[in-house]
Amino acid sequence: MFTGIIETLGEIQQLQHEGGNLHITVKSSLAPELKIDQSVAHNGVCLTVVSLDENTYTVTAIDETLQKTNLGELKVGEKVNLERAMILGSRLDGHIVQGHVDQTGTCTAIEEKDGSWFFTFEYDAATGNPTIEKGSITIDGTSLTVVNSGKNSFSVAIIPYTYEHTRFKSYQIGTVVNLEFDVIGKYVAKLMSHRNEA
Repeated sequence: MFTGIIETLGEIQQLQHEGGNLHITVKSSLAPELKIDQSVAHNGVCLTVVSLDENTYTVTAIDETLQKTNLGELKVGEKVNLERAMILGSRLDGHIVQGHVDQTGTCTAIEEKDGSWFFTFEYDAATGNPTIEKGSITIDGTSLTVVNSGKNSFSVAIIPYTYEHTRFKSYQIGTVVNLEFDVIGKYVAKLMSHRNEA
């Protein structure tokens, strides 16, 4: 379980394919504090630490994860958003994030406005994942509030701190991002769809 509050950026050091798996080695200031079998969210995807070095660690993504997220598009030198699992009993500064990406979305607009940025994303609405105005959304692991919720699109407002300390400053039109929709909203939508089928 995560909060969507990004701790730091990591840098991809090595990408090694083995069958349908991808071993991802990341350089990060978090490495000295990690342990084998610990969960770390990478662009919002919960992955398990399988090996450690002084300043790097390695996680493995299976083929299903690569198909449903943007991790298959990673390149050496690229930055990723990192967050360790939440500590029970601490403040929940973001929202409840499972680290299970629902689908990807694509950045369609970026607007700078009065010192902040508005990013708009489109996604396949056929999956039934909902957004609501002022509801929560996780983009590449970052907990955010939805503005301008549409049928297959939404926008988020990014303050300067978030812009500088996450992947948002590298986004361009066409950038593919990982989306995890609000867990409560997903359950409500599922229950309503079953009710409508009855």
